[in-house]
This record gives sequence, C-alpha cells and structure tokens, in this order.
Amino acid sequence: MITLKNVTLRRSAKVLLDGATVTINPGEKVGLVGRNGAGKSSLFALLNGGLHEDAGEYYIPTQWRMGQVSQDMPETDQSATDFVIEGDTVLLDARAEVAAAEASDDGDRMGHAYMALHDAGEHDAPARAQALILGLGFKTAELDKPVNSFSGGWRMRLQLARALMCPSDLLLLDEPTNHLDLDALVWLEAWLQRYEGTMVVISHDREFLDAVTNVTLHIDAGKLVRYGGNYSKFEDMRAEHMELQQNAYSKQQDKIAHLQKFIARFKAKASKAKQAQSRVKALDRMEKIAPLMADADFTFEFKEPANLPNPMLAMQGVSFGYPAPDDAPAGTPPTVIVRNVSKSVLAGQRIGILGANGQGKSTVVKTIARDLQPLGGEVTEGRGLNIGYFAQQELDVLRPADTPLEHMIRLVRELTAQGKIQGQATREQDLRSFLGTFNFSGDMVKQAVGSMSGGEKARLVLCMIVWQRPNLLLMDEPTNHLDLATREALSMALNEFEGTVMLVSHDRALLRAVCDEFWMVTRGGVEPFDGDLDDYQRYLLDEAKRQREEAKRAGNEAAAAAQALALQTAAKPVAKPIVKPEHKQWKKQLQQTEARMQLLNTQRESLEAQLSQSATPAQLADWGKQLKAVHAELAELEETWLTLSSQLEETTA
Repeated sequence: MITLKNVTLRRSAKVLLDGATVTINPGEKVGLVGRNGAGKSSLFALLNGGLHEDAGEYYIPTQWRMGQVSQDMPETDQSATDFVIEGDTVLLDARAEVAAAEASDDGDRMGHAYMALHDAGEHDAPARAQALILGLGFKTAELDKPVNSFSGGWRMRLQLARALMCPSDLLLLDEPTNHLDLDALVWLEAWLQRYEGTMVVISHDREFLDAVTNVTLHIDAGKLVRYGGNYSKFEDMRAEHMELQQNAYSKQQDKIAHLQKFIARFKAKASKAKQAQSRVKALDRMEKIAPLMADADFTFEFKEPANLPNPMLAMQGVSFGYPAPDDAPAGTPPTVIVRNVSKSVLAGQRIGILGANGQGKSTVVKTIARDLQPLGGEVTEGRGLNIGYFAQQELDVLRPADTPLEHMIRLVRELTAQGKIQGQATREQDLRSFLGTFNFSGDMVKQAVGSMSGGEKARLVLCMIVWQRPNLLLMDEPTNHLDLATREALSMALNEFEGTVMLVSHDRALLRAVCDEFWMVTRGGVEPFDGDLDDYQRYLLDEAKRQREEAKRAGNEAAAAAQALALQTAAKPVAKPIVKPEHKQWKKQLQQTEARMQLLNTQRESLEAQLSQSATPAQLADWGKQLKAVHAELAELEETWLTLSSQLEETTA
C-alpha cells in the first residue's frame, strides 16, 4: 500500500501539503481532485519520485512497477505500433537479455532468456499494441505510420497507449481524457475498469471519474481528505461534511460569545473573579473550529443577443471537407468528408454533434464558423447572424506573444472596422473590468498568453466570445482544459443563453445539461440521433464489437484459405476474369507467400508450446533460436504480402 504520514510538500515558498496523512490500498482506483494550483500534479511528482517530501513519512512498495503518461511530445520516425510496443518495459528488458545471452554464447542463459521473452509476450506484442492504438481512435491504415506524421493531440494519444502498454502495479494518469473524442473515452473507461492494479487519476470529467474510480482524495487547504466512493459520492459526502462543520462552527461561536460576555461582566467582581478566571482558561483551552471557507465559485453569463434571426442558417446539399494543398499537383481534387447535408439551424436550438473519431464533426463546425469554405451546395445565413466560435485548439485564435488586454483591444478594432460593435463598452478600463469578471485581474491582463495554462487560455477565449454578444455559439471541445468549477459555470451560462448552441464535446455531463437534440456525423453524412447519451454510448460499444468481430472473421477466413492452399486441396472451378500476365504472376506469388506464412505460423505455435515445457538448457536455447528465425522470416513475408496485395489491387482497379 501507499502511505503518507504527516507529509509536508513545498514548491518554492508555497506549501502545497501541510501534515497530510492518507493510505491508498492495493487495487484501489483513486480520483485526485482539488482546485487548480492545489497541488495535484505535485502529489503525482511525489508518487513517481520526481519530488521528495519536505517533512513526514512517505512509503510506496519498492517492487511496484509504475505506468504513467509522459508529458513530452514524442519526436520519432518509429511507426505508431513500434512506439507503443516500447512502452512494455518488461518486454524490452527481455529482448535486451536475449541479445546479451546470444552474444555470450551461454546455452543455459539463452534458454532462460528465450523463456523470459516468451513469458513477456513477445508473440502477441504487436496485437496488444495495435488493440490499444485502435481503441484510442486511430484507423487501421495508421498503425504503421511514423509518429512524427501525426498532430500533437494524436501523438499524446500514442503516449497514453504507450503508458497502458506498460505492465504496472501503479498507474498514474493526469488528465487522460483531454485529447479524446467520446468514442475513445468510452473505450478507455472500459479498459480502466478491467485494470487490476492501483490507479490514481486526475480528471475534470465528473462522469469519467464516476465510471473508473471508487475512492476520492481531495486536496483542501494543504490537507488530503479521503472519501470512499466516486466523484458523485464525494460531492454528497463533502456537502454533508461542510454543513456539519458550519453548524459546529456556529455553535462554537455562540459558546465563545457567551463565555466572553460572562468574563467581561464579572472579571472585576471579587465574588465572581474565580468563575471568570476559569472561563478564561476554558476559552484558551478550546480547540477552535475553522470557519467554512468554501471554494469561490466562478460564474459568467452570455449577454442577450442583439437579434435572433430564424432560421440562423440553412444548408442545402452542402459538402464539407478540405481543399487540395497548395503544393498539390494541378487538378488535385479536394478531400470531401461529409456530403449532401440539407439542414436548418433554428433560433434557440441546443444541438449536440456526435460521431466517431474522424467522421467530420470538427470539419462541419469549422465550415459553419467560416474557417473553411463549403466544397459544394449552399449555406444561407440569417440576417444579423453573429457567430461565437470556440475552436478545439485555443491557439487557433490566440497569439502566444500577446496579453489578454491586447487580445481584447485587437478584437475591438476588428469588430469596429467590420461595423459589428453592438453597444459594448470599448474603453481600455472597461476592457480591463470585463477581463476581471473572467478572473484576469491585476498583472494577469498584461501577461503573455503563451505563458498561461490551458485553463487560463480557454477562459480567455470564452471571455472574448462573451464580449461579442453572439447569437449562435459553435463550441468544439470547450472543456478540454477547464476545471470542474469552470465547467459548471459554462454549463449554467449555456443553459441561460438565449441564442442557439451547437456543441461538440466528450464531456457527457455538459452534453446532458445543455443539449436537447443530437446530430450524428457518420458514413459521410449527418443524420438525427434519436436517443440520449446512454443510447449513444451503447451504440459506440456495439459498433466497436461489430468491427472487432468483422476483423476476426476476416482473419480466420484468410487463415483457412492459406491452410487449404498449403494442403493443396482442390477448389471448385470459377469463372476467371481476363488479367494481365504480371497479374497472374503476382497472384501466384501471393498464394505461395500465404502458404509459407501459414506453415511458419504453425511452426511458431509449436515452438512456443515447447518453450513453455520443461527441457534442458540446450534444448531451450535451440528452440529459442528457431523461434527467432521464424519471427524474422514472418516479418519479411508480411512485407512481401503487403507489396503483392497492393500491386494486385492496383491492377484489378
């Protein structure tokens, strides 16, 4: 178990933990919560050895293996699969030992090394890694793409997959849902529910915490307070605790006032001096109950729109996607993702946009926001349409070198030039005051945005949107960096907003609170989703199961075909198309390759079974060498199979 006893933890002069005491038992799933800056990440650094306690006692079992998501952006030309496989440190150590044993030419050592390599899961490592990658939203065609070819958000998903690949007794996850869509989030929840080790997770997604945790640790005023239960249970118990504390504080204040009144009245009277003195001592001995200091709530509101066109906009046969790159050859067609959408957006609608990763949710929002041009069809905007757009990547609209005040001043100038100022106060002092309502006060209004946290950047984007008084809000993953208090404030503000909301989010609590209808982007189109989020979650799980079963069936059929070819069983004659001579040659080579792969797979299974049995070191070493040779030849044949398959597909087309 993990124990902290009277631990004090400092960062520079700031005391984050002051005499904190808590125990985390093996197998517990712990949600670590607290306000931004309370010390959650610092406690993680204590758990992983990055920081040491300044006072008190801290213990973690030395034999525990630890898994955590690296916060560094990976820079490598490795394939996604190989990058994730390297997260399995046990497998890497076993590979290194095999290499060292072979170099030493020690038969006994080689036998043990090959056994350890088999036990570490060398035979199914690619399959395990690819299951994680696909579960987190990647496509099958991306499994062998270089890590550097992915954007930052996707590379952080690979870091998460790499952490999950690592065999661990303690798993530390700091905001693991930030870069995930709802389908990947549902998959991750299911994976973590099956995880057998101890887990500590920081998250601002209440439904995620409810799904994967059974203990909550709250960092409050330098103390660690443990609550049995998930986040919802914690909220209930803390509210009850706060009420009891407030009642106890009020009663004690009444008692103190009564004692002080007696002392003040009778301390000068000789006959009552002894009683007065005893009450002074009682007052001194009394252990004072602290007044309830509730977290300051952050609230804001969207101003009433200047007008509400109805419909807000109408789409007729619209196609969404991306134009051909500037450096593409002339005549390169654009990339169409969603086609032939005919829909209207009405005043007052609350639309949640659902869809599996890569289906085009953000593309639809960017096009409505005018960041992309429609690739076909017509978008008709209502008269006076004023769009407030929260981009998925805040830096799409923020300049890192500029301050919040400079952002607001530039916004005023741009809208003034466009004639879109709608009665807002525009003096610098007015802008400072408005920034203050979003917790940008004092020197923060002149701090470079690039040095701010993700949550502060998100608040600034919200501030700029609110100031513009929009009548249509397009929100693409607005909660990625918001803490729970700000998420609650956003939810309340959206509910009270009088205009129209279109929301893409993996925060199910926000979707439930705000949206009363859903559009699903799927199979290249947009259709209404008749159901709630629970129905959609079941749909995602059923869809993932169907895809796995299809892939499994396809794999079994290929294996059966290869086995039939290897056994030279006769097939029924079929009508053959006219093909080029090289097509026949490639097809024959492909059949021979598949037959050889089937034979090698049979040998591999036999050798793996032998390695799991008792044998002499010399036999184990020999079987290990044979297994390594089989793996090497299989890897070469797989490359050949892919090349031949591609050539056949091209000639067939």
